[in-house]
Amino acid sequence: MKKVIAAIVLVALAVVFASVGCKQKEEDSTDTYRIAVIPKGTTHVFWKSIHAGAVKAQQELKESGLNVEVIWKGPLKEDDRESQIRVVEDFVTRGVTGIVLAPLDDAALRMPVKDAVDNGIPVVIIDSGLKSDDYTSFIATDNYIGGRKGGERLAEILGGKGKVIMLRYQEGSASTMNREQGFLDVLKEKYPDIEVVSANQYGGATTESAYQASENLLAPLRTADGGLTIDGIFCPNESTAFAMLRALEDSDLAGKVKYVGFDSSDRLVQGLRKGQIHGLVLQDPINMGYLGVKTVVAHLQGQKVEKLIDTGSAVATPENMDDPKMKNLLEPDFKKWLNE
Repeated sequence: MKKVIAAIVLVALAVVFASVGCKQKEEDSTDTYRIAVIPKGTTHVFWKSIHAGAVKAQQELKESGLNVEVIWKGPLKEDDRESQIRVVEDFVTRGVTGIVLAPLDDAALRMPVKDAVDNGIPVVIIDSGLKSDDYTSFIATDNYIGGRKGGERLAEILGGKGKVIMLRYQEGSASTMNREQGFLDVLKEKYPDIEVVSANQYGGATTESAYQASENLLAPLRTADGGLTIDGIFCPNESTAFAMLRALEDSDLAGKVKYVGFDSSDRLVQGLRKGQIHGLVLQDPINMGYLGVKTVVAHLQGQKVEKLIDTGSAVATPENMDDPKMKNLLEPDFKKWLNE
């Protein structure tokens, strides 16, 4: 009798454990997709727009029935490699479901990304490249083409001749290095009458360091009558473009030299409208953040995703800046998604 009772108890326990196991599997299948989105920095409008796109994707995915949580965290300044590495490592330790990363250094972030992938956490790279193939997808502007577009625009407004300078961003930033190379290549290939007077100075990660670099770059180019010995300027990102604009304004030179920048902000849009800036090469950062989250979630669901996704670029000018499409790129509505 005791043996029969024991057998019944064992069967009952087996049924209970099986039930619990099934329930656990059901819970696992409806677990939250916890997606860490890690920008290069958190202060510039560009990164706020990336954040907005990630939140937009989160909301859409939730409306479709998926439980998605976007966790936004990155270094304050865009030259703090160690901080970004620690953020990635922390998310790996916490066991997030996926990572969307804009690496601020194309070499320094290789091992943290490899560690994430080795721990079963897929990584989608956005904005700037990584010297590795460990990522699931790379979503970005074709920055080399963007740089060429900047060069074409400057050459157009200079009539194909003159002296120009370029203020670089910072070493190790793959996106801006590609823009800078595209700018130089198109001038060399197509415009022999344009001389690049300086292209080896770096602005650094902040607007203040870029402002000082702009001042230093312009100082030996000043003429006795308050003008410049150059005809054109190109800057490859938001912080260098804004800093150079400030330096030109402070010297009463804004609008007196042809100037093309990259990316957008309120001050850069104002400069474009005033004729102080003659072209801005624009990305689509909201779409970049949006596609970053959508792509990593699609991969986690077993869908096939593209290894490379180009989000495109366009050139805003004083003439076309009020066209609806261009206006959306110039003044992305990131506040709508971030409740600012």
